[in-house]
Amino acid sequence: MTRPTVRFLSLVGANATANALASALASVLAVACAVTSAGAQRTQLTTADYDRAVKMLGQNVNTLVVGGSVQATWLPDGRFWYRATEAAGATGATATTVYLVDGAKKTRTALDNTKLAAGLATASASTVTPATLGYGTLTVSDDAKSVSVDVGTKRFTCVIEQYSCAASGDAAGGAGGGRGGRGGGRAGGAGGRGAAANAVPSPDGKRAAFIKDNNLWVRDVASGAETQLTTDGVKDFGYATDNAGWVHSDRAILLWSPDSKKIATNQQDERHVGEMYLVKTNVGHPELKAWKYPLPGDSVIQMIHHVVIDVDAKQVIRLKMPADPHRGTIGDNITMADYNWSPDGSQLVVASTTRDHKASWLSLADTKTGEVKKLFEEKVATHFESVTGWRVLWGTKEIVWYSQRDDWGNLYLYDLTTGALKNRITTGEGPVNSIVRIDEPTRTIFYTAMGREKGQDPYLHHLYRVGLDGKNATSLTPDDGDHTAQLSADGKWIVDTYSKADAPPVVNLRDGAGKLVMPLEKADISKLLATGWKAPIPFSVKAADGKTDIYGQLFRPSNFDPSKKYPIINNAYPGPQTGSVGGRMFSAAHGDRQALAELGFIVVTIDGRGTPGRSKSFHDAYYGAMGRDNTLPDQVAGMKALATQYSWIDIDRAAMWGHSGGGFITADALFRYPDFFKVGISESGNHDQRNYEDDWGERYQGLLVKGVDGGADSYNVEANQTEARNLKGHLLLAHGTLDDNVPPDNTWLVVDALIKANKDFDLLMIPNAAHGYGAASNYMMRRRWDYFVRWLLNAEPPKNFEIK
Repeated sequence: MTRPTVRFLSLVGANATANALASALASVLAVACAVTSAGAQRTQLTTADYDRAVKMLGQNVNTLVVGGSVQATWLPDGRFWYRATEAAGATGATATTVYLVDGAKKTRTALDNTKLAAGLATASASTVTPATLGYGTLTVSDDAKSVSVDVGTKRFTCVIEQYSCAASGDAAGGAGGGRGGRGGGRAGGAGGRGAAANAVPSPDGKRAAFIKDNNLWVRDVASGAETQLTTDGVKDFGYATDNAGWVHSDRAILLWSPDSKKIATNQQDERHVGEMYLVKTNVGHPELKAWKYPLPGDSVIQMIHHVVIDVDAKQVIRLKMPADPHRGTIGDNITMADYNWSPDGSQLVVASTTRDHKASWLSLADTKTGEVKKLFEEKVATHFESVTGWRVLWGTKEIVWYSQRDDWGNLYLYDLTTGALKNRITTGEGPVNSIVRIDEPTRTIFYTAMGREKGQDPYLHHLYRVGLDGKNATSLTPDDGDHTAQLSADGKWIVDTYSKADAPPVVNLRDGAGKLVMPLEKADISKLLATGWKAPIPFSVKAADGKTDIYGQLFRPSNFDPSKKYPIINNAYPGPQTGSVGGRMFSAAHGDRQALAELGFIVVTIDGRGTPGRSKSFHDAYYGAMGRDNTLPDQVAGMKALATQYSWIDIDRAAMWGHSGGGFITADALFRYPDFFKVGISESGNHDQRNYEDDWGERYQGLLVKGVDGGADSYNVEANQTEARNLKGHLLLAHGTLDDNVPPDNTWLVVDALIKANKDFDLLMIPNAAHGYGAASNYMMRRRWDYFVRWLLNAEPPKNFEIK
């Protein structure tokens, strides 16, 4: 078969290297013909075909799911209220109803919208109807005897028994809050630019801390007066710096003490760290963007010096411990989840992690003297990650710690004073994945875990309760589905929402022991089904080892015909920090997977070995082999198994696409399995971990070792450009030229290798786009559809179709 030559879809030079490559490419540009090697004319897809796909995008189908959601606002006595969206008649309209729920009496009482609107109309001397009533501003009083709601510029309070209303002040202007929902929150700065936007408020709300000229300042909220707290911060060695290379901002990374008198933060040393450069495309002289961005194998990376600041005294207390590598126990950035204050601010527990993530430990600091005591350390052979985070129980001087030491993520109780292990809290298979609440008076912990309900998909989340002594473990949400739970303050009531990919949300009220009290809501998807929408098919197949069960989802077009043969497209993400499928809860769109299927494809997602959510050994399956494995053996095995199970899958027309890590695996797939994958779209891939942020590669590949692999280094064999010579199929590479997460040099390395190997490929560089493509996202989606239509369906897409 005669294949088309290289097509240069779009390119704007972002630097000298890009311009040189563009010149090299220019000599081999040609437009691919729309005729196969046999000379047969391609079939033509129409605008109507693409319109059908667009109708399955989130913005068009999400509104077709009505109800099935409860955001509880708890009242002091354990009752709660919520707003429900419900279908209103046969016209497709919806209406809002406010319900008051009393679990003890098993009652669910609706406010009378008609009477409420009439009472408000009378009190405000204006027109108010149930349809125009400001439900988003409505709140219920603590005794549930009255409600307050905005009408125009005024707020009115109405006694529920008579629905008599009277003005009670100025309009609140926003959704009503309350003691809601899931409880708790995270400290940290807001996004945006400028000191004001990034200031971190103190718990008492009187002061706010922010960065100015590399130093930390506080502003008095009432007066606006600003006070400088540190004076020795300089460029690249400032306080509360938010820069991990791949993510960076102006926000301050710090944690106030509970009494609002002290701040825990760090001084980040990146003075000798290497820089990353990007060039903005514009008319005239280009704009150079440069910032500190360490890479695997660099001799110097960012180091953090832990400090405590006494705000009133303007005193900096440096903790007497060595500077830590810029590493965290959760994810690949520094967060304040690795700091924990005592209630009186006299002590601080700090987590430290080695550069390679193979060890983490906790230290207890005296915040007056800076003296530090190491408590305990966890060491692993691959990489440690505290999925749930850790908690300090200051009242009993204990620590709740997460570990996978027995191959499963479980919780352990340590002594804060001695650092000794007291007992296991949770046991068994199926990883604990979040700590929901710790009730210290009753010594009970509520947590979520996966894979603990027999006969269910192991990725489904469920809520559990157990004593801190490890006794009396109880499953609180056993129904088959992916659960989220809202607990009352006293732990006596649970609002349980659950669903699956093929089962819409159901909301029930349970008591604190998990017993069903009463149903609350169920999503209505009748309008969604009327479009021809089909739920994805959850499936389980064997991994490449022939033993391990792996799971995924399969999407079909709404006009699916089992007598036909459909090409198969794998939308892949190899991890290791997440997987391909994503959440198992119900969704109408699942990104654009269903929309893509509408064009005549079977679209699948598969979580192969090497992704999280299972055992530690499952997650570590390809540790140190990010390119050679990359879950690809399991992706191929899964696709072949599905083709054996379903005769309507044409396994000879197999393709893959993905973004970021998905872009990495896609190019990898076409290079390492060139006879299996015929088409691939690789978007913003981190093709060579030596050109991506240090924390990623060093966590999952290990530290870079030189002088191996024939004199190269330990990362070389994993890099996509080293296998580019194997390309046989159709490959589209795409990248944003201002991608500060995965720098575009990752794609340029692959482009360079493909040119040197004299390979045909397609390239789309999106000028000034970051990692997510921004305004060009729909354009990229359309080009993705076009590419698969052209090379998998052997058809022509409608010209210049616009997704809106």
